[in-house]
Amino acid sequence: MSAAGWMLVAAPVAALVVLTRVLRPRRDRIAPLRLAVVRAALTTGVFAVLAVEVLGAARALTLPALAAAWLLFLVAVAAGARLGRGRAAVHRSAAVPTARREALVGAGASTTDPPGHTGPVPASLPDSDAAGAAVPASARGGVASALAGWTARLADFRRTAGRGERLLAGTVLGVVLVELLVALLAEPNNFDSQTYHLPKVEHWVAQHSLEFWPTAIHRQVTIPPGAEYLLLHLRLFTGGDALHNLVQWAAGIGCLLAATRITAQLGGGRRAQLLTAFLVATTPMVALQATSTQTDLVAAAWAGCAATLALDGLRHRAGLGAVLALGAATGLTALTKTSGLIAVGPMLVLWGVAQLRLAFRPVPTDGGPADDDHVPGVRRSPRPAGGVLRTVAGSLLVLLVAALVVGPFLARVTAEFGHPLGPPRLRESIPMERHDPLSILVNALRIGHTAFDTPLAPLRAGTAEAIMDGSRAVGVDPQDRAITFGREVFPVPAWYPDEDRVAFPLAGSLALLGAVFALARPARISPGGPGPLRAYAVTMVVAVGLHTAMIKWQPWGNRLLLYALVLAVPLAGLWLDALFRRRPAPGRRPVAAGLAVAVLATAALSGVLALSYGFPRRLVGAGSVFTTAEWDTRFLRRPQWAEEFRWAAEAVRASDARRIGLAQQNDNWEYPWWLLLRDADGRSPELVALQSVLPDRPPAAPASVDAIVCTGPRAACLKLVPTGWRLEYRGYVGYALPPAS
Repeated sequence: MSAAGWMLVAAPVAALVVLTRVLRPRRDRIAPLRLAVVRAALTTGVFAVLAVEVLGAARALTLPALAAAWLLFLVAVAAGARLGRGRAAVHRSAAVPTARREALVGAGASTTDPPGHTGPVPASLPDSDAAGAAVPASARGGVASALAGWTARLADFRRTAGRGERLLAGTVLGVVLVELLVALLAEPNNFDSQTYHLPKVEHWVAQHSLEFWPTAIHRQVTIPPGAEYLLLHLRLFTGGDALHNLVQWAAGIGCLLAATRITAQLGGGRRAQLLTAFLVATTPMVALQATSTQTDLVAAAWAGCAATLALDGLRHRAGLGAVLALGAATGLTALTKTSGLIAVGPMLVLWGVAQLRLAFRPVPTDGGPADDDHVPGVRRSPRPAGGVLRTVAGSLLVLLVAALVVGPFLARVTAEFGHPLGPPRLRESIPMERHDPLSILVNALRIGHTAFDTPLAPLRAGTAEAIMDGSRAVGVDPQDRAITFGREVFPVPAWYPDEDRVAFPLAGSLALLGAVFALARPARISPGGPGPLRAYAVTMVVAVGLHTAMIKWQPWGNRLLLYALVLAVPLAGLWLDALFRRRPAPGRRPVAAGLAVAVLATAALSGVLALSYGFPRRLVGAGSVFTTAEWDTRFLRRPQWAEEFRWAAEAVRASDARRIGLAQQNDNWEYPWWLLLRDADGRSPELVALQSVLPDRPPAAPASVDAIVCTGPRAACLKLVPTGWRLEYRGYVGYALPPAS
């Protein structure tokens, strides 16, 4: 990648950093730094999406246009930050001395103290943001102050943290850094990415727009493209896919920030937040997806942003900024993976109910603090009508912002297929087609069995047999196509650390226990906020229930549940922290705490094993990112195809073909052709589909191309080859060329 490419990649990062400072809350909020990062990520994400949509509509999805957009955005963000600092300085210079003088005089103190004296400083701040230490106001500005702040927080953590907390934090940091290493070293090799995630990015680059194209793989145009929009920026900036894995890695960081902030909002202290981060980071599915080009972690991160913003609404009346952020999180979730809305929807309902409840609370009439009902001497007057109207308007604005983000894509899908959810094939393959209680129960049991799978084969076989026998006993076929994806057959082993299937029995079981205790005894888990904790637990139970009622069982369904796991783990962190707080009676051993430590140790081991031996990117063994060649890494899922693709591409390139036809089926790999058939200067090849599942976009005629490349059965390819052409085949891959003139 060129120096200019590195500078362009740095532009979104720089914008995120500056926005984090600009969007830090002025009023007291729990974990303000993490909240600022959430707001900054949402702002940057919305800009990235809208930039793609606008440039795509203008058929200007090119490197110069996108680079100009990001540079303008960065300039605007920097100008906003400068303007904000200027206003803040004026406000401080005008208001702080007056307020301080009034306070000192009111207390009988002298107003001739030395400049800069502000009275005693507390030894440490609350545990809202890494137990951060105070930073002098004079140092709050620029990179130096940021480094000083982080250094102070780290020093405070080292001074106050116990051995267990240090071990938890060190494990999380180590896992994140190893994931970063793997993400940078490994080439994209996810199966779905070869089929449709990355090919759709290449189509956008080739045609400079988001317009749909004829294709035999409907998922290239029907599946929400939010994560791929982010990949598109990196593709244009770098000219390749070397940094593609970093999108999911960054999303993993976002999941950690959102989950730990949710824990803090529900009353968890530093240890509870570290336990939450530990469980999220060591979950094999998270560890494996954080180094891939899948999309589930991106969806989970946006859903986590929506959840933590919604929880803010339980204590504070939402202002315009909070409403806009919540709408952005909702829209980004919908644009990335619509299943994430199954959790975001209940969170929005919780937020709306809480806002209505706050609307009927007494409010200050003299500018006093709106969230403090116990300030003496403050007259209050209820204004429920205005509060209700404000809540309704805020709810509508949330939906409007979400529609602005996801609306253009849905409009294209509706125009193409007559339905915003795509063609009937898509609408009927994944969603449940039966909704009677017994069918939903059977579906839930099968989803739970796959999610909690373990290496213990007798346990897996016994529980699966019990589910199938019970299903038949109540009159539900456990393999019913109406509740089962495609032609898949329940059960399947899901314990092996594969990014598409791996189960999460430890984190899932702890989250389930945390939810049970949060519902039954919330005051024991969060003495300071049992109400919000119970409400959040109810919301998560509703979300999981909706998932099992709406999504069919499928072998890779665990990754579709990743958003729910990330949002539920805070309940596990809170429950474990409460368990460790309990002191056993004299003479009794802390058996429960000992078992919890053993479970955490096992979780750490599972996370390490997933990074070390997980598939298809691992540190050691066959297929290691250190010892496997680049091209072979891309084909670790199907190593026998690596040379077949190269063989066919070399023959086509030798023929000097310019317009190349694609013959493939719905689940075939297309992305290798985009890599192998590029021009010498890196320009995209002209690849056109010879089959199309889009009714209004006919495929190219075989006679109109210079060569044909095929994947899948030879017989299917032969039907598309013009008479007289020479067809060569090797296993999965083939090519056809016209007769020599």
